[in-house]
Amino acid sequence: MQIPDIIIAIDGYSSTGKSSFAKIIANEFSFLYLDSGALYRCVTLFAIENGFIDDDCNIDVPGLEKAIEDLDIHFGEGGTYIGDRCVEKEIRSLAVAGKVSPIATVPEVRSFVDRKLREFGKNKRIVMDGRDIGTTVFPNAELKLFMTAEPMIRAERRAAEMRAKGQDVDINDVLKNLQERDYIDSHRETSPLTQAADAIVLDNSYMTMEDQMVWLKKIIAERFGC
Repeated sequence: MQIPDIIIAIDGYSSTGKSSFAKIIANEFSFLYLDSGALYRCVTLFAIENGFIDDDCNIDVPGLEKAIEDLDIHFGEGGTYIGDRCVEKEIRSLAVAGKVSPIATVPEVRSFVDRKLREFGKNKRIVMDGRDIGTTVFPNAELKLFMTAEPMIRAERRAAEMRAKGQDVDINDVLKNLQERDYIDSHRETSPLTQAADAIVLDNSYMTMEDQMVWLKKIIAERFGC
């Protein structure tokens, strides 16, 4: 299937498989995949390691905003980097996951990440996932998806992913973390998690990746005549 030069924006709740699906889409259509969540996780890791957020999620907003002005975050071989340090493993930890939503409420953090993403997306033929991609980062994206799934299914997926990486986690802790992130993401003042008016909802609670790709190809064929 040959599709035109478009931007595919995927928003939705955490642990719905947005990143995994986006990567498969990118591979299928030879698009560039951009992981917006990884950038927020990098800023969160940076904030934790440099004392800009404490255990109670109190944030030194002025200090963090100033510190990230020259922060070098980019994608490279093996994942996401801060400077010349690959932090892919660290940013996927539960410690970072528990603080990424509060960090993402900081307006300047969101502006910083949005600027990075828009730079990457200038040439189109990209697929990007996050929570405000179709509403804030690329409101004119030609195709917008909004992914959701049942909370416990999402928690089970996330726990399995973390255990596969050698982390010992409790499913109830993971579910609690997801619910807290849902609330924060949906209620923050700056770019809250919302479904774009022109987004197509994908509830993948009981769908395989193959099912989702079949669904997507049908959508693309109907919309773009290919």
